[in-house]
Amino acid sequence: MSPLLPRLRKDPRAAWIAAFVLAATLMALPWIAGQFGNAWVRVFAFACLYVMLALGLNIVVGFAGLLDLGYIAFYAVGAYMYALLASPHLTEQFAWIAQMFPAGLHLPIWLVLPFGAAIAAFFGILLGAPVLKLRGDYLAIVTLGFGEIIRIFINNLNSPLNLTNGPQGITLIDPITLGVTFSKTINFFGYEVSSLVLYYYLFLALAIVTVVICLRLQDSRLGRAWMAIREDDIAAKAMGINVRNVKLLAFSLGATFGGVAGAMFAAFQGFVSPESFVLNESIIVLAMVVLGGIGHIPGVVLGAVLLAVLPEFLRYTVEPAQIFMFGKVILEAEILRMMLYGLALVLIMLYRPKGLWPAPEHGVNPVQQRHSRLAA
Repeated sequence: MSPLLPRLRKDPRAAWIAAFVLAATLMALPWIAGQFGNAWVRVFAFACLYVMLALGLNIVVGFAGLLDLGYIAFYAVGAYMYALLASPHLTEQFAWIAQMFPAGLHLPIWLVLPFGAAIAAFFGILLGAPVLKLRGDYLAIVTLGFGEIIRIFINNLNSPLNLTNGPQGITLIDPITLGVTFSKTINFFGYEVSSLVLYYYLFLALAIVTVVICLRLQDSRLGRAWMAIREDDIAAKAMGINVRNVKLLAFSLGATFGGVAGAMFAAFQGFVSPESFVLNESIIVLAMVVLGGIGHIPGVVLGAVLLAVLPEFLRYTVEPAQIFMFGKVILEAEILRMMLYGLALVLIMLYRPKGLWPAPEHGVNPVQQRHSRLAA
């Protein structure tokens, strides 16, 4: 654990100053990043979405100790739920819906978002119920299969009823409207605020809410029950914990965050297709949790931001760096970017196996722990 944190806990004034500096940095970030191109504002907006996804998966993997390789399925459910309820697709495919909604089915975000979260939670319970007695590799294989089933199901559900439009995806999805339409630039006290900046602030607010909820869950009786199951579910059951219900709650609550993030993704992109929800996305989100520090909320946030920003940083820097050093491009940006990305993950896992910011060990003084590491 960082030696700065105990110092901040002992000094409330320093903690408030640190919180103010962090808040000011996050608020100014899109304006600073915008100086280098709108693509960077988009990267940081996606980083906030990945924070939500990683924290949701951390409930399942980090708190409850249930290895889930199909988490991206809940992301897909939330995205397609928003796409269906906030686009003309259903009214174009089903005449009875067009008769009920002549102007088109364009439900507001306040109706779609809770519905998408509820549907994702239902799918979380649907996944959790059959796998309650599985653990380890067996659980990973089953959840991996569940994620692939959802993706293939979405990819093929265009016949005989065209519900998801298959591989073509769903287009013309409504942007989010909260007093103002997020797809347009607005004038705020003489400043032009672009659509990307508006979405960044919305996603940042949702990510902060997610962090607060996860912190509250971690310190609650439910959070302690999850951690007891993670350490030894047989001992937890012997202590009176309803292991079945607690595991189902972990799957459903984790899926809820994935569903909300998926709905935001659909509104942000204006288009969804099955290619956005492949297995690789589940692995990336799991890598964020493990890299940052499994079960440790600040570490998970750090891992999500790093793995969302680092690949894009390498995308724009590897070719100029080669030209500067060798006078020409030796390896293409995509090849070298992924090679450096993979190498960084390998080195971190070799030398920081508990993650970049692991959870503190209970009953161990952080200062003594640091001195023992230095002595070793």
